[in-house]
Amino acid sequence: MSNRPPKVPFVNFSLQHQPIQSQIAEAIRKIIQEGDFILGQALAEFETAFAAASGVKYGVGVACGTDALALGLQACGINPGDEIIIPANTFIATAIAVLQAKAIPILVDCDPETALIDLTAAETAVTSKTKAIIPVHLYGQMVSPGQLLDFAKRHDLIIFEDAAQAHLAHREGYRAGSIGKAAAFSFYPSKNLGSFGDGGMLITNDAQLAEKMRTLRNYGAPSKYLHTEIGTNSRLDNLQAAVLNVKLPYLEKWNRDRTEAAQHYNTLLAPLKHKGIVPIANHSSSGHIYHLYVIKITEESSIDRNTLQEKLAQHGIQTGIHYPLPCHLQPAYQNLGNRGDFPRAETLCQQILSLPMYPGLSNTQIEQVVRAIVLSLNC
Repeated sequence: MSNRPPKVPFVNFSLQHQPIQSQIAEAIRKIIQEGDFILGQALAEFETAFAAASGVKYGVGVACGTDALALGLQACGINPGDEIIIPANTFIATAIAVLQAKAIPILVDCDPETALIDLTAAETAVTSKTKAIIPVHLYGQMVSPGQLLDFAKRHDLIIFEDAAQAHLAHREGYRAGSIGKAAAFSFYPSKNLGSFGDGGMLITNDAQLAEKMRTLRNYGAPSKYLHTEIGTNSRLDNLQAAVLNVKLPYLEKWNRDRTEAAQHYNTLLAPLKHKGIVPIANHSSSGHIYHLYVIKITEESSIDRNTLQEKLAQHGIQTGIHYPLPCHLQPAYQNLGNRGDFPRAETLCQQILSLPMYPGLSNTQIEQVVRAIVLSLNC
């Protein structure tokens, strides 16, 4: 195996961090000097700024995106045994969070073009026990706010957005996180807005919900040594908040860079559609912020997804698969369904391939990727 660096890496953090390295270093230095590490000023500033940027009033920083979901469901009043609708093709954290809240995840299939939750399929999943739906804004594209709101109103359900991949995405006049009762974000390093470790946030317009979330993240204590809820220790620390405060003002530009890169991919890949290379559809125009750029290798292709991935690696192109198994086919979660229950999600997981995508990805690099795909198909 070659030890040579890839010609086109899957991600490249240095392009974002090098220009603002001195600002980040100063923000970290200030935290260290002041010794303000937990629930301090930097966190409060970031919570306010990120919530405002997302079009809502309140933000509550927690240790990770999974906690933002799990504690957020608890704060929303989800009770043990309540059913919550989620897509089958999501990162397993969505299901884990529902289970941690002692609720029951009810999986539904996806739209094969967008990979987003199929709300028509969700209609048949609603029962008298259904209390909420978690739309996952997958790959950086939002589920239609209008359709979501109509669905939730029709069935009297809470909308709790999983916006872990959708920082400042927008659609139909809504920002990601501003549609429903609450939303969860992740600041894992590879996200469009990433910290230097784990981190997450719940955002909401509900003051009481936000206050309950602050209590739950801090041992269930609204004040020191007074525990009114069964909470946990899940706090976004000030060092991470300080880093995110520095990065947030650049996020809109970084998102535009991703959208422009995606447009270049789309143009170059268009002639390959008849050869089975089909990008995941964008129904959000510039509102899709392309956390990931994902293509499908369909049955019209001369090679399958795994073979294409191997051939691209030989050309020095790094890729990923998001995600190779839907939730109900994961060994630990087979109780969520059986093979064949969600056929579109199961087919999709065999077809999808994530191509390099990050701010600063050049047109030349994109052209290298597409050229390598063409060469692989013609082998």
